[in-house]
Amino acid sequence: MSDAAINAPRFKLTLSRDVIDVGYRLLAVALICVVLAFASDAFLTANNLLNVLRQASLVFFMASGLTLVILTGKIDLSIGATVGLCACVAATLIKSTGSPWIGAAAGVGVGAIVGLGNGLMVTKLRIPSFIATYGMLWVAQGATYYYMGGQSVYGFPPGFRALGSGYFLGIPIPVYLMVVVLIVGNFFTKRTTFGQQIYAIGANGVAARLSGVPVISRLNLVFVLSGAMAGFASLVFLARLNSAEGDIGETLTLPTIAAVVIGGTSLFGGAGTLFGTFIGGLILTLILNGMNLMSLNANWQPLVTGVIVLLAVWLDMKTRSKTDATN
Repeated sequence: MSDAAINAPRFKLTLSRDVIDVGYRLLAVALICVVLAFASDAFLTANNLLNVLRQASLVFFMASGLTLVILTGKIDLSIGATVGLCACVAATLIKSTGSPWIGAAAGVGVGAIVGLGNGLMVTKLRIPSFIATYGMLWVAQGATYYYMGGQSVYGFPPGFRALGSGYFLGIPIPVYLMVVVLIVGNFFTKRTTFGQQIYAIGANGVAARLSGVPVISRLNLVFVLSGAMAGFASLVFLARLNSAEGDIGETLTLPTIAAVVIGGTSLFGGAGTLFGTFIGGLILTLILNGMNLMSLNANWQPLVTGVIVLLAVWLDMKTRSKTDATN
């Protein structure tokens, strides 16, 4: 019997579990919306709902690349610092050259380089991804502060600003971009050999290597993609804020990880979907939006985010232990 025939039932089971998990999370979104609709009259207004989607899009851009990393059983803690570095590099080049295209290319390129550095530390130096990317977090933050020298950059061309604050047919441009990334990313992970190899590495890296999967090159690539998506997210963030300074990305790491985990991607690797990550980012954004509408102290938001992450990780561990016991 061929390997494809042997693995087919397991693939169908995983696909069904993914569909069920997404269904539960969509139900959670519906319940949160009902609660917030009763809690605040402003929640169901068009402006607020569009703002929720805009905020969720920024989280998703970062979380989409991070999802690929986590699917392999690794982690990228440098994601927020990478966004900050890319945003500052892009901002200064846009101002100095007058070309948004040069700044945008540099921002995405710097992100990809940071991602490659993470990947090489993991694959070549054999440093655990938690330690490697945590170190890169401090390197990127230090480089950003040194590069900016305590200065801020602001005032970008209207065409560039439309990337983060523009509208088309009444819908924010970032929402369209999110839909494109979601469709392409979902096809990439579910319908290509590379996507299946990512899942295989996360499920069992040794078995994947013995099956002929180029594990090292695939790990390097997912880290590069994570860094490049952080660079892309930095452009949208920069266009929305219309300014950049050294600490621009410091608060973004935890919400990004939270979106991935809440979306059902296992921190142990091998299970999860980009659509689930989108739903996770939407859930997190809805909760924070509800706290703002109810005028709750903003200092509670990190605490709430942390509690949600802990609950999501605990549920992931419980689900994993039950699955292992069944198998």
